[in-house]
Amino acid sequence: MTTAPSPKLAGPRPAGSRLGYRVNVVGVAALAVILAWTLVAIFAPLIIPHPVGDIVADDYFEPISAEAWLGSDYLGRDMLSRVLMGARYTVGISLAAVIVACFFGVVLGMAAAVTGGLFDTLLSRFLDAMSSIPSKLFGLVVVAAVGSSIPVLIVTLAVIYIPGAYRFARALAVNINTMDFITVARIRGESVFYLIGSEILPNIIRPVLADLGLRFVFIVLLLSGLSFLGLGLQPPYADWGALVRENIGGLPFAAPAVIVPSIAIASLTISVNLLIDNLPQKIRDRSA
Repeated sequence: MTTAPSPKLAGPRPAGSRLGYRVNVVGVAALAVILAWTLVAIFAPLIIPHPVGDIVADDYFEPISAEAWLGSDYLGRDMLSRVLMGARYTVGISLAAVIVACFFGVVLGMAAAVTGGLFDTLLSRFLDAMSSIPSKLFGLVVVAAVGSSIPVLIVTLAVIYIPGAYRFARALAVNINTMDFITVARIRGESVFYLIGSEILPNIIRPVLADLGLRFVFIVLLLSGLSFLGLGLQPPYADWGALVRENIGGLPFAAPAVIVPSIAIASLTISVNLLIDNLPQKIRDRSA
């Protein structure tokens, strides 16, 4: 006598499983923080409660109040307004620099992997020599030579991180370059530009985007460090690192003016790292 198979117990299914994705709460929260700072950077001039140069408090390093929601800085200016405007410079400069760095690094890395020979050797050795220069020392030399401005900072930060993006992209491209479909494309007589744009780039784009996110974090931290040392944005502009530097005198008083910009830097960089570590992966629902 045969017994009928018992029906499967129906349990709760993960959120988003009907769409083939598992929702990662940490990744979603990190993405929300990144989007919030991005929107702040875009619309900062429209949402700041006070002009960044206006003195709204009677004393310096005042605590949180109705007039200054995040306290006042060393001159009595509203810290909320200055942090919101600082996001515009921190996110904008870092994003521009990482795009430039990854664009040139990835293009040169793929070209070196496909071309090989003397071009690959000379370019690799030159960029290896560039990467051996300490980043803050390089920034100090550039600022001392040409001065500090937003275009100079973008170019300087990009040059510092091009060698790393190059090595990463070249390592990926070298592996792809040995595969059979690349050999077939070469036999067909395809050009180097075709191999780079149509064969190699589509196969390395995901790790390259993840690397771009990590380098964005490095550039935010380096920009903040340069500004803290007085090598970054100069007054009247101020990014988060500059806000920490100019209000460092409020540290013994636990003033929000020095704590809030530090929290802003940490929230952005940690959120980008968490988003990269928790990128949603498509999972196939194999159950009936």
